[in-house]
Amino acid sequence: MRILGIDPGIAIVGFGVVDKEGSQLRPVQYGSIQTEAGLPVPLRLKQIFEAMQSLLETYRPDEVSVEKLFFNKNVTTAFTVGQARGVILLASEMAGVPVYEYTPMQVKQAVTGYGGAEKKQIQEMTKLLLRLKEVPKPDDVADALGIAITHAQFRAFISISEGVRR
Repeated sequence: MRILGIDPGIAIVGFGVVDKEGSQLRPVQYGSIQTEAGLPVPLRLKQIFEAMQSLLETYRPDEVSVEKLFFNKNVTTAFTVGQARGVILLASEMAGVPVYEYTPMQVKQAVTGYGGAEKKQIQEMTKLLLRLKEVPKPDDVADALGIAITHAQFRAFISISEGVRR
């Protein structure tokens, strides 16, 4: 199974493509989509949308995992991140790829085993779990890989619950 993890943002969208083979996780590619500050928001959203379409076409993930929008004190930032999430969700839906969403606490729990873990702990565990030489930069990239790992961990439970509903 191939999972595309996404840490949404308007300036930086982190992404991480991970293959899950049995209990093994293997990083395929990771990086970021960056938009320039000062550009009109609609243009930045278009750039994110087109980059997402390219990622989906290039890596053909089976599923996409995206961090849920979490409370943000800056309302303007929350709105623009929400808009970026919207185009990410739209691109995934248009590509026919199922999307799963996870809260920051779920990511912390899945990656470190502790829902109150610090960002640095998540990044270090991501590095260890994927056998990377160093923590990916910027932080958004490491976060996206953590979101992909989270989905890989939850996937077994999702399969069980989908089977029960049938």
